Amino acid sequence: MFRRKLQALDYHNPSGFNCKDETEFRNFIVWLEDQKIRHYKIEDRGNLRNIHSSEWPAQYEQYLKDVSCPFKAEERQESIDWLLGLAVRLEYGDNAAKYQNAKPLNTDISKASEPLINLDVTNPDFKAGVMALANILQIQRHDDYLVMLRAIRILVQERLSSEAIARSNSSKEGLPVALDKHILGFDTGDAVLNDAARILRLLHIEELRALQTKINEAIVAVQAIIADPKTDHRLGKVGR
Repeated sequence: MFRRKLQALDYHNPSGFNCKDETEFRNFIVWLEDQKIRHYKIEDRGNLRNIHSSEWPAQYEQYLKDVSCPFKAEERQESIDWLLGLAVRLEYGDNAAKYQNAKPLNTDISKASEPLINLDVTNPDFKAGVMALANILQIQRHDDYLVMLRAIRILVQERLSSEAIARSNSSKEGLPVALDKHILGFDTGDAVLNDAARILRLLHIEELRALQTKINEAIVAVQAIIADPKTDHRLGKVGR
């Protein structure tokens, strides 16, 4: 599954690469960092290069975090594919002139106008992209990446669209409030304490409104998923 990217990176054995072989895998990660990614300074690569150390797995986990990989070390195939994608992007950036006259593999204009028609949801690049967006937007992980993608779309529409930003910018935060116009319902016997109680009540009401907004957003997200024809809500899961 990695052969094409390995070929693009001039790896010495693209067809025979076996990520399940621990020694080969560790050597591959060192090669990838030394030759293509180069995230660490040369003097800082010692721990990663020490492939026989019992601490190497922890070092690899730290490496994934340092390069902002959305996958963990135990998700080996996904993390390798993500690192390969990063390396290919960096390779292109370093050798842009080499590829500037390259022709795209698919020049079908009709397909290019609908980029999601041939979307491969099993592709590790797709999964890595969705996972990265979900992490940035703090969306809970789901086993079905399409469900996460729908949740991302809903959040972007509700919070990050131009209309949502316009609504946020037009909010009336900072307007003066006449506390004496708000009925407290009880009297503490102290005017200052009465005003403090009114302020606390107003803040509580605002928190309830924010909570209701989040509840409404959750309902919208659930409705969007249930409305999908692939979803069998009687089974409580997404159909395949």
